[in-house]
Amino acid sequence: MLLPAKAEVARHLERYRAWERLLLAAPADGAVRGKFENTAYTLCVLMGERCAREAADAAERYLHANAAASAPAVKHRGGRSRARVESRGPSPALGR
Repeated sequence: MLLPAKAEVARHLERYRAWERLLLAAPADGAVRGKFENTAYTLCVLMGERCAREAADAAERYLHANAAASAPAVKHRGGRSRARVESRGPSPALGR
């Protein structure tokens, strides 16, 4: 299966989350709902999922799996190496 570029997935996931927050803040706003639905559809197509929630989850798994696989090895006591795993704290760009 052909996988999308990580940068594209990250960009669309960030947009999806931003519109999701705006929709939760103003559920009756038709313009916000339209933008959210458009970004949800784009994320679904990009990730090959039928449901926006599943597409967002798949995007997060895809981004985190690649980040963990490419993390540099860190030496531990006893001479063994393990891949460093980044913490999953909130992104400062998202303003959470």
